[in-house]
Amino acid sequence: MTEQIRISSLSDDETRTLNLLIDQLDERTPRNLRRASYYDGKRAVRQVGNIIPPQYESLALALGWTAKGVDGLGRRCNIDRFIWPSGDLDSLGMQQLQDDNSLLSELAQARTDSLVNGVSFLVATRGVGEDEPTALVHARNALNATGEYSVRGRRLTSFLSVTSRKDMRITGFVLYLPNLTISAEQDEANRWVVDRSEHSFGVPVEPMVYKPSSERRMGRSRITRPAMSHQDAALRALMRLEAHMDIYAIPKMVMLGASEDVFKNPDGTLKPAWQHVMGRVLGIPDDEEAATPRATFEQVSPESPQPHLADLNALAKLTAREFDLPDQDFALTDMANPTSEGSYVQGRDSLVAEAEGATDEWSIPIKRQVTRALAMQNGLDAVPDSWKTLAPKWRNPLYLSKSAQADAGQKQIAAVPWLAETDVALELVGLDDQQIERALAQKRRQAGRTVLEALASRTTTQEAVNADSVGVQAGAEPRS
Repeated sequence: MTEQIRISSLSDDETRTLNLLIDQLDERTPRNLRRASYYDGKRAVRQVGNIIPPQYESLALALGWTAKGVDGLGRRCNIDRFIWPSGDLDSLGMQQLQDDNSLLSELAQARTDSLVNGVSFLVATRGVGEDEPTALVHARNALNATGEYSVRGRRLTSFLSVTSRKDMRITGFVLYLPNLTISAEQDEANRWVVDRSEHSFGVPVEPMVYKPSSERRMGRSRITRPAMSHQDAALRALMRLEAHMDIYAIPKMVMLGASEDVFKNPDGTLKPAWQHVMGRVLGIPDDEEAATPRATFEQVSPESPQPHLADLNALAKLTAREFDLPDQDFALTDMANPTSEGSYVQGRDSLVAEAEGATDEWSIPIKRQVTRALAMQNGLDAVPDSWKTLAPKWRNPLYLSKSAQADAGQKQIAAVPWLAETDVALELVGLDDQQIERALAQKRRQAGRTVLEALASRTTTQEAVNADSVGVQAGAEPRS
């Protein structure tokens, strides 16, 4: 049953919104938990019929295929830095915001949560304590947060973030409404302590959505049903392989002409099976009164585990296709490493296209939230229009060699020669941010030394001229 919360200090409209969002969160929790369990490798394998002994279920077999599919895309969606073509970011305190919030790491967490559950949320708030930054940006996943989205407004109209639970019961939350933030926490006596905070930033939350559509505005998970199906099938194949290998590793023998006494202890109890398997029955006495006085052994060739490996290999390739990753990222055999940079690039065309699509979707919410946080940090009540050109600069999702990147950059600079006089030229030839900063700093120092040397040379020359002038005057003949 869905939990209902009633707090006397909340209005009827606020209570309705709160419980509507709790219902919405609980409705989506099973789906989100399922995908999170796949990503974390905690999805339990189901029993494969009655053939495999039940003890193989407790082996805790796990596969990281779905996590690899998520991270394989996520690691190609990295923000290098933020840019503001029409202004100076340092004057806004951008570096302080990044350092205080570990901003790039926080955005990376939101990116992963978005790929796992289809959506994650970026929340911007003002710091309230001395140990908190002036402006906070933090990520919330779909397991603990949800909101109402306005299609026409392209924004959230309300948002609930669950901050604490006890025995699966909500004991703390933050409710974001237009220009109002309501924080509530239960004390030791289970009484709700409510705090209200008014501001001018609407609902300061932005959804980071992966693969949205007109039917699913909150996106789709990268862990699709086919991907989950392939991983389940692969875990069943692993279970069968484990059982088969236990049998395959021990020679299969057929004993003829022996009585059941050879399998019993002196007290008549049956010996453990492992004793027979490990060769504890080293000798069997002859029985002259039996129809077959001497027991004989015949060895039976065991079945090869190759069919299980072939099944796993096929499932691995199906998973690679589902995640747009190359076969060598998953397959056990039958994969070829790329022999040239061109073949490497061609094998990742779909993944690069997927990364470019994802970064396009994430750029707008990240831009909105960073500018909102900067406005809070600078004590403003709204984001200035002049900040609209501020944007994240994404790293190229296609990994190119340094030589290829430098060659492409040189061709672009040759086509537009005036680029050589800008910092962009250093980016085009493949230098990273630190290298660019070091190069420009060294250039400035070298320019400063050149100016000093020119001034020193000019001073020396002037002193020499003055000395010559004084000497001439001292040795001159007096005029008549």
